[in-house]
Amino acid sequence: MIRSELIQKIADENPHLFQRDVEKIVNTIFDEITGAMARGDRVELRGFGAFSVKQRDARTGRNPRTGESVEVEEKHVPFFKTGKLLRDRLNGK
Repeated sequence: MIRSELIQKIADENPHLFQRDVEKIVNTIFDEITGAMARGDRVELRGFGAFSVKQRDARTGRNPRTGESVEVEEKHVPFFKTGKLLRDRLNGK
């Protein structure tokens, strides 16, 4: 599902809301999650999962094309851990 499909589904299930208002709501939620992660905070949505940021240390990598050693800088990457309800639902429990 992509963002526009999510917006359309919410708008269809809530006919009293205008689609532009639903779009603002969805964008605000995503912006808040992104902002919290950019600050290094953890975002937990009970029953769904938790978004966090993990730090990857600097390391020496290898260019697969040439085999040459390359220094890879330290970086922060997003991480998602599923919640128990989502995991159980995916596994048919």
